[in-house]
Amino acid sequence: MHIERHKNHRIGWLRAAVLGANDGIVSTASLILGVAAAGVDAKHILIAGIAGLVAGAMSMAAGEYVSVCSQADTEHADLERERRELAAYPEHEHAEMTAIYVGRGLDETLAAEVARQLMAHDALGAHSRDELGITDTSAARPVLAAFSSAASFSIGAILPLLIVFWAPAAVLIWAVASGSLLLLVSLGVLSARAGGAAMLAAGVRVCFWGTLAMALTAGVGALFEVAA
Repeated sequence: MHIERHKNHRIGWLRAAVLGANDGIVSTASLILGVAAAGVDAKHILIAGIAGLVAGAMSMAAGEYVSVCSQADTEHADLERERRELAAYPEHEHAEMTAIYVGRGLDETLAAEVARQLMAHDALGAHSRDELGITDTSAARPVLAAFSSAASFSIGAILPLLIVFWAPAAVLIWAVASGSLLLLVSLGVLSARAGGAAMLAAGVRVCFWGTLAMALTAGVGALFEVAA
């Protein structure tokens, strides 16, 4: 028996994990490079990086929570509206479902029978899935999204900080820049592999945007050099 192994079930968590970790690496490394380019000593660079980690993780958590709460509110409102319409206009809702299945390639008689059987089993579930596009895997989970984003950001952000902690002061800027780019490329390749996408394109993509962010931030830091 041939078993197809698709990877689209990974889209939700993979997107959140990659976005958080990528954000953590890019923003923290860029902050470190900006402060280092201004001529600040390693101790203050490390403090700035840690503050950036905490601020970034909280910002990711808050932003994700608010965003997903808005999605959850919209989904809840749509489901309540659908529940009322099913109670008030069952024939119209059956016709809507029939039209959806006809649009997907079924003939009208079969589509009407499929709609009837699905609505008899779970009318609201059928409408939420096929009319509204709301499924168990895509349903909004604000708290989980907030914690996941904060955790993945923190994991990404701590890696440039470890480079600062270990790298000699003389090569700190180059060590953070090259190490962070290596981490970004590795993250891009791993995420592409997990999602079954092109690994080279993913690596080049994250490398380009990471380089741009770090170069611009380092340039800003150099404009305000404070070293004697």
